[in-house]
Amino acid sequence: MPKPDFWNNSKRHYDFKSFLINKFGCKVYKLQIDAGFTCPNRDGTLSTGGCAYCNDRGSRLRQQGPLPSVSEQIERGKKYYIKHRKAAKFIAYFQTFTNTYGPYEKLKSLYDEALAQDDVAGLSVGTRPDCVPDKVIDLFEEYAKDYHVWVEYGLQSIHEKTLKSINRGHGFETFLDAVRRTAGRNINICTHIIVGLPGETRKDILETARVVAGLPINGIKIHLLLALKGTVIGDLYEKGEIRMMEKEEYVSTVCDILEILPPEMVIQRLTADGYRDIYLAPQWGINKMDVLNSIDKELERRDSYQGVNFKKES
Repeated sequence: MPKPDFWNNSKRHYDFKSFLINKFGCKVYKLQIDAGFTCPNRDGTLSTGGCAYCNDRGSRLRQQGPLPSVSEQIERGKKYYIKHRKAAKFIAYFQTFTNTYGPYEKLKSLYDEALAQDDVAGLSVGTRPDCVPDKVIDLFEEYAKDYHVWVEYGLQSIHEKTLKSINRGHGFETFLDAVRRTAGRNINICTHIIVGLPGETRKDILETARVVAGLPINGIKIHLLLALKGTVIGDLYEKGEIRMMEKEEYVSTVCDILEILPPEMVIQRLTADGYRDIYLAPQWGINKMDVLNSIDKELERRDSYQGVNFKKES
């Protein structure tokens, strides 16, 4: 398969930066926002422990004291990206915990505040597939008439045994239902998957990728499983009960995933970040740029691209 011309980049995958430049014709950056949300997997609605890999501290901003308003957070982010990255437009990214988990009026007020800021051209909302009532999806569809809109659904794996073992609090069918209700409404859908979850084989991981590839999903974030202090995964790692992926295994698996995904799917992330002060393993994962460069080198070694093994369902 030849490299798709519409990527308009020098990479072997369709990265988010290239997608945004292609769409807007200028540099566009996501501004991370912590709007003070919690999660039904933490507040007792489903559980109090959260997902097995997730630490409860939230954003760095949350740790510094009372949260600034959405508009204040956007203004700070804009100043940085304009000065250091020559940004021209921005996407307001509601990132921390479950950003559709609250009363409709509160959600609309926060999203409206973000979109009212100068040079904010879009909205991206990270959430769980069990926390998106139709009324909220309708709101996103309304925004999408004037703005570039993404909704990010955490999935992590299609396998029920894995979802149960990591305490996700929902099954794969819940994810499918959220995707079905969101698709076809001019809303871009991004999904998150984790590579290296306990008990999953390479075959399991690639099965998740193949299923995601066949769904009406516009983008994906691929995360490396991290062991962090204060999480179930971290505790299991410290007890020697689970192993973390080796770098070569992770890089090879991610390249296999990229080859399976459709060429038009936007790759928003290829690894994971973790707070240094609670980071346990894998140590090689701390060097994010080395991981990204290694993925690029492996694709080059294979003379391969995203989508080379994608099979469209008839």
